[in-house]
Amino acid sequence: MKAHRIETKLTKNGTLILEDLPFQAGEAVEIIILESHTHPQEANLYPLRGKQPYRYDDPFEPAVPLEDWEVLQ
Repeated sequence: MKAHRIETKLTKNGTLILEDLPFQAGEAVEIIILESHTHPQEANLYPLRGKQPYRYDDPFEPAVPLEDWEVLQ
């Protein structure tokens, strides 16, 4: 099964127009319509920019003491 993704907007009267699809005339297709919540131009591409850097005092030490692990007992 081929999949093809298109992002488009509805017209004022709620009509959806799909053009230049990569399928043959008469070919059966399934259409699923999903609401888009994020637009690429609105998405924050650098969410950590301007934030304070993280500091790891001892990144290889376990966060939980070994005595507290039930699996090891």
